[in-house]
Amino acid sequence: MFRAGVSVLLVICSVGSAAGQGFGLSSNNSKSPSDWIWNKVHCWEGMKEPTQIGKIQSVLHKEGETRYQIQGEGAGTIFKVDPDTGDIVVYRELDRETKDHYKLQGTVIDKKTSQPVGPVTNFTIQVMDVNDNAPIFIKDPFNGTVAEMSSNGTSVLTVSAHDPDDPTVYKNAKVTYKILSKQKDFVMDPHTGIIYVHNSELDRETKKNYQLVVQAKDMEFETGGRSSSATVYISLTDINDNAPYFEKSEYIYKVPENTSVGVEFGRVEAKDLDEGENAKILYTIEPNKMLQITTHPRTQECVIMLKKPLDFETKRLHRVRVEAENPTPVKGKRYKNSTTLVIEVLDVDEPPVFIRSPYRFQVRENRPKSTRVGLVSAEDPDQAKNRIRYSLQNGTNLFRIDDNGIIYTSEPLDREEAASYSITVAASEVGKSNSVSSTSVLIAVQDVNDNAPTLADSYSPHVCENDPIGTVIEMISAVDKDEMTSNVKFSFSIPLKVSNFSVKNNGDNTANITVNQAGFDQNEVREYFVPIIVSDNGSPSYNSTTTLKIRVCPCDQDRNPIYCNNGPSPLVSSVTVTILLIIFLCIIAILALVLLIVRRKIHKKSAFAGLVKAPGEIHEQLVRYDEEGGGEMDTNSFDITVLNSLRTKGGQPLEVRDCAPVYAQLRKNRDDMGSVVQMKKDEADGDRDGLPYDTLHIYGYEGSDSVAESLSSLDISSIDSEQDYDFLNDWGPRFQMLAELYGCDPDGESLGY
Repeated sequence: MFRAGVSVLLVICSVGSAAGQGFGLSSNNSKSPSDWIWNKVHCWEGMKEPTQIGKIQSVLHKEGETRYQIQGEGAGTIFKVDPDTGDIVVYRELDRETKDHYKLQGTVIDKKTSQPVGPVTNFTIQVMDVNDNAPIFIKDPFNGTVAEMSSNGTSVLTVSAHDPDDPTVYKNAKVTYKILSKQKDFVMDPHTGIIYVHNSELDRETKKNYQLVVQAKDMEFETGGRSSSATVYISLTDINDNAPYFEKSEYIYKVPENTSVGVEFGRVEAKDLDEGENAKILYTIEPNKMLQITTHPRTQECVIMLKKPLDFETKRLHRVRVEAENPTPVKGKRYKNSTTLVIEVLDVDEPPVFIRSPYRFQVRENRPKSTRVGLVSAEDPDQAKNRIRYSLQNGTNLFRIDDNGIIYTSEPLDREEAASYSITVAASEVGKSNSVSSTSVLIAVQDVNDNAPTLADSYSPHVCENDPIGTVIEMISAVDKDEMTSNVKFSFSIPLKVSNFSVKNNGDNTANITVNQAGFDQNEVREYFVPIIVSDNGSPSYNSTTTLKIRVCPCDQDRNPIYCNNGPSPLVSSVTVTILLIIFLCIIAILALVLLIVRRKIHKKSAFAGLVKAPGEIHEQLVRYDEEGGGEMDTNSFDITVLNSLRTKGGQPLEVRDCAPVYAQLRKNRDDMGSVVQMKKDEADGDRDGLPYDTLHIYGYEGSDSVAESLSSLDISSIDSEQDYDFLNDWGPRFQMLAELYGCDPDGESLGY
């Protein structure tokens, strides 16, 4: 192909190669399509020597000024270009199965500037296939199964292989198959690889497994080419084409006559050449009285057991036929076989045999000891017929047995303690203690009417104050320790001739307690105690008396008790709790109020004490007068510290005249004490700044640290005193008041009080 006078050089690297194969050059992104000349060529895979495979050429190339350069897949390693001529050489062996083409780019480079001259062109090197690979099987080995006795042409399995060579190049990848093993039972389709049955008489029981070697070859049926092989395993599956069989026609077993019923004493096995479900065997036994069989679930053996005890003295040989067959028929046909079981009975020294087992006897209660209960009997099953001896293995405290097998009581029996007894009687041959047999004896104790009936429950009835005559207040019933039967009848009665209550029998062993005389008052009678007599109809008849306590209660319209004295009702309990809660809250409120008042009093007292400067003082109180306090809680003694108010009047200190205070002047004459008291009372009533204490304060300060002990005038029995108190003036201001009270008067005379 030629475009705008641009030439392309096509180089075929293999002489005789077909057109379109080999090296290819194409321009895809040229700015000017006339710069490059392109065409497709290809090269064979597998070339091991460096070989020129093509040439690139551009009109932009100028010899000596430019050079060719390639880039892309394998450029510089697998493929190299001659920079002056554009020849492309492959330097490594190519593998089409690994990579079948390479994409590269060609460029013209200026030698001086090393810059591209003109556009870059893309081209592809296509690798041509050669037959250098053998077919590869998809797996190895192959496994297949087919049923035995399958008809000719039955498909078994398919063998498959693929060839990595190019399937479009002649027959390089055209695969054919064949069986290499020498055999005649299977054939193989050469094109599809399917293996078929070629022998319809395949028998799994004769040969179960087959091993074949198969070949896969390319180039189809032509000579040459490449091939590979694989192994095929074929297994025949089973069909039910064999009957079970016994190895012997007769099996002999020697069985002791004392072998227990239901216990295995032998096994017989039928075999089957088939397998799995087809080899399952069902055993059947012809009708007989002695043997029974079952199939062991794991081993498929016939387990033989006794259906009845053997007896050497009666029959010493038994013959029974057993059949074995497959449970599933094949085409309507059942495969089965049979054998004979021969049982030889061996004689043994057997223990005595009881005529019955168990024995059941009855005896009445309360009978005296040595009462006969019943007779047990055993005999020797052997031909010797030895004499038998009997003994009790339990129950010896209540029963005994004699040599004839008669059982007696050892003590009187009480049915109410035990209604029945189970004892074991042993029998042994005389002189042979190791040959023992036993049987159970059940003894039922018959009832005798020897217990009185009683009320069935602890009844707690009540009668309402407004219950009319005929009201049913309780229904009672009775129980009896004696045996209860449908013929037992109880009767109920009240022994009192006159009673507020009566008993009415209902005829079904129950009775109603009804009101006989109305008009009940809980405040008069809280409880009634009514005796109830319960009698049975036995022979002889027994009775008992039970006192029934009946409470008197006020009730609502449905006879529900509102309150009974001997037990609080829910309503009363709830009211009581409410009242207690209210009382408790009131007590808490009162305590809180008292604490508040006391605290307020203490606060007021503290405030008043702050007004009077009296640290460490000793106070005394004088006298009580008519109490007029406005609601205060008056007492018989009061704080006397307020006598200090004597020194003040209206908040102003009293004037001290000379050394004789007003008290000193008044105390000279004790007859004027009433005037002093009246004066202090008037002063206290007119003092609005003082606290409302209902006390009379006479004096207020003594001095707590004085070494002269108490100077209270109350302790002075005489007006005249020989003590000189002038030293008080030297003790400082704390003793100023005492100095004024006991110092000199204006005339210089001592004022000792």
